[in-house]
Amino acid sequence: MVLHKRSSPRFVGGLGLLAVAIWASRAPAVSAQQTVNVLYAGSLVNLMEHGVGPAFGRATGDRFQGYAGGSNALANQIKGKLRQADVFISANPKVNAGLTGPSNGSWVSWYITFAQSPLVIGYSPSSRFAADFKTRSWYRVLMEPGIRIGRTDPKLDPKGALALQLMGQAETLYGIPGLSRRVLGDPENPAQVLPEEALIGRLQSGLLDVAFFYSTETADAGIPYVPLPASIGPKAVYTVAILRDAPHPAGADRFVAFLLGPTGQQLLREHGLGLQKPALTGAAPTVPRDLQSLLDQAN
Repeated sequence: MVLHKRSSPRFVGGLGLLAVAIWASRAPAVSAQQTVNVLYAGSLVNLMEHGVGPAFGRATGDRFQGYAGGSNALANQIKGKLRQADVFISANPKVNAGLTGPSNGSWVSWYITFAQSPLVIGYSPSSRFAADFKTRSWYRVLMEPGIRIGRTDPKLDPKGALALQLMGQAETLYGIPGLSRRVLGDPENPAQVLPEEALIGRLQSGLLDVAFFYSTETADAGIPYVPLPASIGPKAVYTVAILRDAPHPAGADRFVAFLLGPTGQQLLREHGLGLQKPALTGAAPTVPRDLQSLLDQAN
């Protein structure tokens, strides 16, 4: 139906008002558009900024605003009230424990596990050690003199902790005492430890020969990698939660529903993540009704 210009006063009355009323009664209810602030694990930068974020905006009219960092570091910032956000996405379910319960500020009352990504050894194709990964065992290449290795801080990022776990397990599996220390040095070795968001850039610019990544990162960046044995290959397990006192709860609800819905799931696959059946941990009664319906359908 086409309405005349407002300069036609005789239209606004009688049948005109009736038509407007009928149109309004049939129009779908539209929630106010909101800017949804999402704190997310740094391994998901490309997925969030170039995949989920823009697609969410097109689908809902809301605006995605993301900030990436190590999961533990982000949790500490939430707990210390240094950052306020609507949604928190972690790469390790255990991180949520530090935000759960009155002693931790009750920032998280529930979270949903939704995807995973194994740890891999990514290397620069221009590195002088690149050919060695095709002919020698990965752990022996990492012990070669002069190789420049990058990883994240094990205190601030689950990926850094998983790198330590991996090398400890490899030491036992391959029977090489001291392997972990020979490759990594001290747990917080300043020659290796870098911010999560800097690793890919350092590798691609030739400042690193090799680094510990999740498979989603190497898939997005086109970085060649060495897969690890399943028996010792740890992985990121991603969770999503709406934070207490989220400034935009309706927008946060829509974002999580989009992430767990068909389009969000397809984007996760395209960015190299392994999908998991969404699983809820925490206080089910506090989960928004539409998200609870999605969980019921998935299970």
